[in-house]
Amino acid sequence: MPIKDRKTADSYYEASRNLNIDAAMVDGDLSGDVVVIGGGLTGSSTALNLAKSGVDVILLEAEHFGWGASGRSGGQIINGYAAEQDTLEELVGMETARELWEHSLGAVEYTRQLIFEYNIDCDLKMGYLHVGVKPKQAQELEQWAEHLSRVYGYEDMTFLERDSLRTRLASERYSGGVFDAGSGHLHPLNYCLGVVRAARDAGARLYERSSVDRITSDSRGKIVHCAKGTIRCDQVVYACNAYLDGLEPEIGKKSMPVGTYIVATEPLSESQALSLIPQREAVADTNFVLDYFRLSKDNRMLFGGRVSYSTLQPLKLTESLKKRMKNVFPQLGNTKIEFSWGGYVSITINRAPHIGQLDHGIWYAQGFSGHGMALSGYVGKLLSEAITVDRERIACFEKIPHKRFPGGSWLRTPALVAAMSYYKLKDYL
Repeated sequence: MPIKDRKTADSYYEASRNLNIDAAMVDGDLSGDVVVIGGGLTGSSTALNLAKSGVDVILLEAEHFGWGASGRSGGQIINGYAAEQDTLEELVGMETARELWEHSLGAVEYTRQLIFEYNIDCDLKMGYLHVGVKPKQAQELEQWAEHLSRVYGYEDMTFLERDSLRTRLASERYSGGVFDAGSGHLHPLNYCLGVVRAARDAGARLYERSSVDRITSDSRGKIVHCAKGTIRCDQVVYACNAYLDGLEPEIGKKSMPVGTYIVATEPLSESQALSLIPQREAVADTNFVLDYFRLSKDNRMLFGGRVSYSTLQPLKLTESLKKRMKNVFPQLGNTKIEFSWGGYVSITINRAPHIGQLDHGIWYAQGFSGHGMALSGYVGKLLSEAITVDRERIACFEKIPHKRFPGGSWLRTPALVAAMSYYKLKDYL
């Protein structure tokens, strides 16, 4: 039966969604080749590519498709990783770091490919500004762009001094920045739903409101246990990210959900919107607790910031984000906020994605650390390749070392909150 009581994130994206994909709940005993758990971009892309390869794949979502970070995020599609390239160079060496960088470029290109191939209406706009609040941050951005050009041959970045940046961004807050022509932004929920639709049309079987309680094995393979039924299969993919919820403790110890939040203003006039960001790039600063923002297709300012490492929503969230927005754009001081929402992203200690295989037939991808809008869908393609052909192209991700968060399931949150307070303080120094 279709979903009648859809649980939503009450976001601007939900209000402007252009596609509904209602699916049945698992009710009874089923079987298939592969079960993919998680109906966001990682899961839907994995299911799409498996189905295209002739695999009998079942895609499960505990709520409705796109309910998690894939449908709530800032919508930025960004080259690179939350872990900077020099960090990756130290973790895995230069050769593997180069391979990872090429994958990040491939992730953005794959996103564009999916949008055009499946005619996904999701407001894609290329162009991104990385900006520094302090002169030191601007200098670091210039060095970063130079490093990517010199070492990786990436020529799509242009450093902008304060005055040049001011022509692209009507804010006095920033000391300089980098324009990246190879990154951009889109409507995340409509994009995710477009990929889910493509997976369905390719032959994937979709189920919503079908959370997984546990997975067991016997001589005939894996058994995925849902509330009202089971699914027998040969292989399982965990594509749950921040919503793993203890399902697989072994990988759960190496990732952690972190809250992030966004507001959307009332629609601005075309002239007012373009007076703020004339070329409509997405923007993010380099503070540890960063601000990120962009214009929507209907000229709303979508402004994100604040984080919660305690999993508790910050007090007076809307007022706090509006204040941060006014620090960037005093021009919006009297502008009404019409939507306010949040959700969780999955982070790792080193901020690099955590991808691989637990034992024969159990795959996972998590910990995109805020850089998953392009990368997660691309990794779904790589997971499909690993399952159906070989794991050659995913092997570089498996070389990234990951540590468990300290403190165990009870103490890791307060330990992280204490550690993050130090880094928040550095934003003001």
